[in-house]
Amino acid sequence: MKRQKERRHVPRQILQSPDFGIIYLKSKQGCHTLPKTRADTLLVNILNRSKSGVLIHSPLRFRGLSALDLLIRDAERKVWIPVKGKVKWIKGYHPKRGYYPLRVEFDKQSLNMDIPRKAFQDRQRRMITPSDIDFFLNTKLFNAIPRESICPLINSLKFKFCKVGERFVSQGDEGDKLYIIRSGSCIVNLEKNNKLYPVARLKEGDVVGEMAVLTGERRSTHVDAETDMELWSLSRAEFDTLSQKYPDLRIFLTEIVTLRFSSSKLIASRTVGKYIISDIIGRGGWSIVYKGIHEKLNLSVAIKMLKHNMAMDPDFMEKFQNEAKTIARLNHPGIVKVYDIEELFRTVFIVMEYLEGVSLEYILEHMPKMTLQGILDIILQVCSGLAYAHQHGIIHQDIKPANIYLQPDGSVKIVDFGLACPPGNIDFGLPGTVYYMAPEQIQADPVDERTDIYSLGITAYEMTTGKRPFMEDDIGKLMELHINEEIPDPRLSVPDLPGELYRFLTKSTRKKPAERYKNISEIVSELQPLAEKLGLKPHAQKPEKGKIMGLFLFYQDKHQLALNQLIDAFNNKVSGIGAVLRVTHVEDV
Repeated sequence: MKRQKERRHVPRQILQSPDFGIIYLKSKQGCHTLPKTRADTLLVNILNRSKSGVLIHSPLRFRGLSALDLLIRDAERKVWIPVKGKVKWIKGYHPKRGYYPLRVEFDKQSLNMDIPRKAFQDRQRRMITPSDIDFFLNTKLFNAIPRESICPLINSLKFKFCKVGERFVSQGDEGDKLYIIRSGSCIVNLEKNNKLYPVARLKEGDVVGEMAVLTGERRSTHVDAETDMELWSLSRAEFDTLSQKYPDLRIFLTEIVTLRFSSSKLIASRTVGKYIISDIIGRGGWSIVYKGIHEKLNLSVAIKMLKHNMAMDPDFMEKFQNEAKTIARLNHPGIVKVYDIEELFRTVFIVMEYLEGVSLEYILEHMPKMTLQGILDIILQVCSGLAYAHQHGIIHQDIKPANIYLQPDGSVKIVDFGLACPPGNIDFGLPGTVYYMAPEQIQADPVDERTDIYSLGITAYEMTTGKRPFMEDDIGKLMELHINEEIPDPRLSVPDLPGELYRFLTKSTRKKPAERYKNISEIVSELQPLAEKLGLKPHAQKPEKGKIMGLFLFYQDKHQLALNQLIDAFNNKVSGIGAVLRVTHVEDV
């Protein structure tokens, strides 16, 4: 069979990840539509390039043979290359991605003109420059944004120049945009009784007025330029429109909230409802977890903030809100307690019991090989929590070592019930999840308690053998193994493995749900005799001690009737959550 002849005259370099290009739009000639925000520059993604041209994803449509001036970023050589070219061809609009594939061929006389980035400093500042791109890429805000969403976001920013002493945010005004400080500094002033009280000084890279995009509330302070300043602004309306087309861009809001909580500035509110944020203690595919404390009760809590790409997804939030109430009512010693759920900053915060222990993931990575008794103890404790949740209609969907916590007293807590991974979604950014994922989850089929049983079996295999059954790091190949391949025989690693544990490992991880244990009770019946044979006693869960909260009301006789009505209504709510109200009358002396 003859090999097809290569039709390209010049070899084309396919970039492993898109690079950036800047198109300078000197006029409307050649372009059907120009951006309203900035009519002279356009940041684009470059998909491949050769000596004769580049393939660009452009949000604007150009006419064929339109002349373009470009700057092309060469990340390896750290230079920007100026070229002139013409639009060779353009394909149809990609509605989901928001771009036109565009092929630009270079003019020969413009090639090989590499010059340093510093030469491109446009002080008019209507144009976006290479130094601006470098600035954005080196900020925490933009590092967290998916690569394909960076160009649309930067193209939506507006430039603003402020002279020293100019006030660009006024206390009490309706907030409609945030500012990213490109250069210079400003003073944040709180006005009280016609006096200004400086509360913070902000400089290059800081964000000003973020609450405008998060909540839309009125400005709480003045902001005055301490020096001449260059700012990039983003309005709430522009961001909302953009995030409809690029949902992953909502991660930008997550990073804004995270910066706010991590800020040491006095103006940054660290409160979520009744709780004060202190430190970040964990990051996941769908959430960021903070340590916090109850403002009045001095109670340590863990606060999980859902990332905005999930919290602003209507389909996910509808299901989450339906399940959240059930999850909050789960009351089992082997399941982390959910105290509260707050909706703030356009996302959701789940306030949970703070755990002092370490995750099973940490144990597997840093501790010696686990004993058989220790393995059985953890499995049976996890089974107890799962059985309780399944009885209440909740499937965990993300059982893995990272979600199993061992407390100092030896008790086990399961975290992230029903909240870790939305059904039908795969956390491709976290291969730790895919390592334990059931075949039906990967194939987006319905899930039930047998899904948790599969993940528990994979977790138990790792505890028993010291390694995961499928060690493949390529996520695509890993998913294929979960779907098609049975786990390796655990007796190859542990020749003296007891028959009961061997049957549990092999049966719980069958590819077809119908071939696994039907429910958790069957697993306990399989393993409990072995536990008793080894002298393993059921882990004694300490009964929760009753607590008393004091409340003193100072009143006069004329208030008695109204207070009785309030106490009756309060008692009904207290009884509804299983607590008991006792009223004792005391004479005030």
